[in-house]
Amino acid sequence: MSDLIKAASAQVMTSREIAQLTGKQHDNVLKLVRSLIEAGIVKNTTPHEYIHPQNRQNYTEYLSDKRDSLVIVARLSPEFTAAVVDRWQELEAAQTKTPAELTTLEILQIAMQAEQGRLQAIAERDHAIATKAQIGSKREATAMATASAASRKVSALQAEIGRCKSHATIIAVQNLTGNAYKWQPLKKWCKERGLKPIEVVDPRWGIVKSWPAQAWLDVYCIDIGSEF
Repeated sequence: MSDLIKAASAQVMTSREIAQLTGKQHDNVLKLVRSLIEAGIVKNTTPHEYIHPQNRQNYTEYLSDKRDSLVIVARLSPEFTAAVVDRWQELEAAQTKTPAELTTLEILQIAMQAEQGRLQAIAERDHAIATKAQIGSKREATAMATASAASRKVSALQAEIGRCKSHATIIAVQNLTGNAYKWQPLKKWCKERGLKPIEVVDPRWGIVKSWPAQAWLDVYCIDIGSEF
């Protein structure tokens, strides 16, 4: 966007150009402008959003008419007042047509350009918001998938060594309770009901039997569902 904003009815100078003319940081100019607005000292200065050409981020600047821009510079750096006056003379001299001399087509072109700029800024803002939301959703989904995979892995490992909520080996229950148990009553319980224990890998004994949770409950009154 040009430092001089041309409209059908007025010319304004941006706070960024004031910062350049006075050699001040734009942030310092913004602070001064806001304080002058709050004090009612400048009355024809308004905020404006612009997109930085390099990082494409939205920033705020202020647009001031001739009187307000001179007040701002007088407060900011009085020694640069003459430079701003000279700049205004250049800007006014460059405007060869007065608003009354603008043709209908030129006025429509100005309005169309302003609307295109506004719509582009809205589209870029919405795209940035949508991109941020999409990244957040992907991260959340990845975290949930990772947690779910870890949970399944733990369950599989527990089942592999014979200790889960659905069945348990004698060794696993003995390690948990500190008591000794015989496998024959558990085998009898399964045989009477036509059930078979599953076989799991034990690091010390190789393949061992893992008995159903209900068998442990009925035979030894041990609820492995709550223990494991």
